[in-house]
Amino acid sequence: MVGTGRLAATWRYALAALISLVAWGVPLIGAADRPTEPVVLWWLVGDPILGVLSFVLIRWRHRQPALVAGLLVTFSFVSASSAGPASWIIGSIASHRRWRLLAVVAPLNVLAGVVQERVGVTEDTLPLWASIAFGCLVVGILTATGYAMGAQRQLVDSYRERALTAEREQQARVAQARAAERTRIAREMHDVLAHRISLVAMHAGALGYRSDLSEEERGSAAKSIEDNAHRALSDLRAVLGVLRDPTQPAAVVPERPQPGLDDIAALVAEERAGGMRVRLSDRVEDDPPAATGRTAYRIVQEALTNVRKHAPGTAVTVDVAGSIADGLVIGVRNAAPVGPAAAPSLPASGLGLLGLAERAALAGGRISHGTDPGGGFAVRAWIPWDT
Repeated sequence: MVGTGRLAATWRYALAALISLVAWGVPLIGAADRPTEPVVLWWLVGDPILGVLSFVLIRWRHRQPALVAGLLVTFSFVSASSAGPASWIIGSIASHRRWRLLAVVAPLNVLAGVVQERVGVTEDTLPLWASIAFGCLVVGILTATGYAMGAQRQLVDSYRERALTAEREQQARVAQARAAERTRIAREMHDVLAHRISLVAMHAGALGYRSDLSEEERGSAAKSIEDNAHRALSDLRAVLGVLRDPTQPAAVVPERPQPGLDDIAALVAEERAGGMRVRLSDRVEDDPPAATGRTAYRIVQEALTNVRKHAPGTAVTVDVAGSIADGLVIGVRNAAPVGPAAAPSLPASGLGLLGLAERAALAGGRISHGTDPGGGFAVRAWIPWDT
C-alpha cells in the first residue's frame, strides 16, 4: 500500500509539472521577439522561482490546507508556472470535502487566471466573458476530479477497514475456540484422572498410615495402586487423543469409548471394593442418549471423588432416576463425618464442583450442592434427557 501511494504521488507531481510547463512555456514562445521587456524578463526569471516555491509548498497541503491554498492562489496572479500546484490544491480540497475553503479558493483561482492573461506576455487575449467561462470550466473539472478521487479513496478505506475488522473478528473467534478447547481438555483431564489418582493416593496413604494391616491387606492395597495407576495411564492416553495430529488417521491413536450411564454401577462397585460404603439406586426407565449418560457418569464420579477427599469413611448414597419426560436426576449424598479420618486428607483442587456446574450448564441442566440439615453433604443435578 505504501508503494502504491508513492507511485500515485509521483504521477501527481509529474502531471502538475506538465501543466506548469505548458502554462509557462506556450506564452513565452509568442514573446520570443521581445526578450528585453520587463514582463518577459519576469516571466523568464521571477515566474520560475515562484513556480519552484509552489511545488515546495504543495507538500504541506494536508497539514495546512488553507495557508497553502492562499499562497498558491496568490502566486497564480503573477506566476504561470504555479498553475500546476494551484490546480492540484483545488483537487485536494475537493477530495477532502473542504467545501468552505473551496468556495473561497475556486473564485480566486478563476480571477487569477483572468489577471494573469491580462498582464502576461501574451499580447492577444480572450474576451473577458470567455476567460471567465474557461476558468470556471477548468475549476469545475478539477473539483469534479478531486471529488471522484476522494470518493474512491473513501471506498477503498472502507473496504480495508472491513477487511481488518473481519480479520480481528476471525482472530477473536479462533482465540475463543482455542480457549474453549483448552477448557474442555482441562475438564476431561480433571474428571478422568482425579478419580484414579485419588484412589492411588488413598491406598498409598493407607499403606503408610496403617501399621496394623496384614500382609494380605498390604498386598491387596498394592495391587489396587497398580491397577488404578494403569487405568489412570490408559485414561490419560484417551484424553490426550484429542491433541493428536488431525492429519493422522484415527486408527493410529484409538480412543476408548466414553463412559455412560451403564458404567455407574461399575464405578460404584470399584469404590465399594476400595473400602467406601456406597449404595446405588438406579431408577432410570429408558436408555438416555450417550451425551446425557456421559454427563451423569462424570457428575457421580466427581461427587464420589470429593467424598473420598473430604469425608472418608462415611456412608454414601447414589441415586439416579429419570425418564424421557422428566429428564435425568442425579443425587449423591454422604453422611456427616464421625471421628477422625482413617487416612490423610487428599489435596483439593477447588475446581471439581465448579467443573461440574459448568458441565451441567453446557448440557442444558442445573446442579446444586451444599450441606444438608443432618450435617452431610449432597450434590443434586438435573440433566435434560436429550442434550
